Amino acid sequence: MSDRSAHLGLADSEAISARAAEFIVEQQTGEWSEAEEAALAAWIAESSANRIAYWKLEAAWDRTRRIAALKPSRRGARLAEIGRRVWPVLSRTAAAVALVCAGGAAAFYYLHRPAQEQMYSTTVGGHETLALDDGSRIELNTDTAIRIAMTGKNRKVWLDRGEAYFDIRHDAARPFVVMAGNARVTDLGTKFTVRREEKRLNVSLIEGRAQLENGEAGDNARSAVLKPGDVAVATRDTVAITRKRDQVLKDALGWRRGVLVFEDTELSAAAQEFNRYNRKKVVVADAHTAHLRIGGTFPSTNVDAFADAAEAILGLHVRYRGNDIVISR
Repeated sequence: MSDRSAHLGLADSEAISARAAEFIVEQQTGEWSEAEEAALAAWIAESSANRIAYWKLEAAWDRTRRIAALKPSRRGARLAEIGRRVWPVLSRTAAAVALVCAGGAAAFYYLHRPAQEQMYSTTVGGHETLALDDGSRIELNTDTAIRIAMTGKNRKVWLDRGEAYFDIRHDAARPFVVMAGNARVTDLGTKFTVRREEKRLNVSLIEGRAQLENGEAGDNARSAVLKPGDVAVATRDTVAITRKRDQVLKDALGWRRGVLVFEDTELSAAAQEFNRYNRKKVVVADAHTAHLRIGGTFPSTNVDAFADAAEAILGLHVRYRGNDIVISR
């Protein structure tokens, strides 16, 4: 369907405002059915004005809901009351958004977050396993935050930070998608890990297959189907794929059993990995020491054992400085 957003007038804007507000209040105060979900999806697909209006209204509703201290026993009645009270505000918000879109100056990112979305996180050094109702499992590594939305047609996870291991029960009718920044990983019957860092994303394929898309949807130049042993590193503009031995992948998953495994690893890289799991930080004092190599298996939250090994095996000097462990020649 063609997008009419550039031709909207005031009457159109008001109609969009009213319809968007109806969807928001019905979604939050009534019995939201699959038919209503389908109607919303169809309406959103009609034009960018519809999409922007709904997105803005949903954000406004979320802010209102956070402000209101609702008691569980009266939640339905209080939500309905709030819906009636904020309807005029929501309508004005939608109208403003639609008018901006009519001027042709609107740029937006649309993300529909269903009511089923749930958030989970771990602390530094933490580890949590989630069992989903479809038989899939997700393991969260240290300092990780995810959001999960399960609907009748889709399964979606947003990896906001950190690292997670996915053991997914494949269902062609309900795709399982992991979103991380501009990248998305779609399960094709898979076990895989996703690690999100500040400027890159690492995806390791353990079993099955998964499709990695980086950047705008449909950009085939940055899309690849990963096979077991593939490790993909995606940056803003590139995707690089290398093959790793089974043992290397197994070692990288040591965190699932509470250990870090190093094989001829530079001391600086090993220290950085330990620092992900501990509030007590390892500081490598100089470049020469940083390039020394170490191997072994260490408890991920026992940074003192790692420092002792560096001292005994590499003959280095270890001193404690506040919350830091400084390793030097």
